[in-house]
Amino acid sequence: MGMLTYTVEDGWPEDTSRVVVDGLAAFNAAHGSVPSEQKLAVLALDDDQSVVGGLLGRTDHGWFYVGWLWVCDGLRGQGVGVQLMDRAEAVARQRGCHAAHLTTLEFQARTFYERCGYSVFGTLEDYPRPYRRYFMKKDLVPKDP
Repeated sequence: MGMLTYTVEDGWPEDTSRVVVDGLAAFNAAHGSVPSEQKLAVLALDDDQSVVGGLLGRTDHGWFYVGWLWVCDGLRGQGVGVQLMDRAEAVARQRGCHAAHLTTLEFQARTFYERCGYSVFGTLEDYPRPYRRYFMKKDLVPKDP
């Protein structure tokens, strides 16, 4: 192999980013890790069919990832978030997921997720400064004894 050159891009150019993604996927597949990602959206709609809350996530490798959860200000504290989580976790179980994970920032919803059964397994300080980012997980099915 000859001399390497390096470039820095603002963003992910489609043609070159595809090479990186495909290369990593091939490496992972050689080690038995075949992706099975499925996206998931659970939405709360008002009488006008407007979205007033929603959860976006994905399932992959037996895990459910909660990417985004939002409930409009006027409905917070009324159980909408719990309904979104319960419905998404039910779908994740149907898809064969044994556990779930997510991240939340210090000023967001850590206590909400703890009430939903999630626990912190890691913390990233100063993300974003001066806050913390919490990494949380939950078992979706009982562990074998």
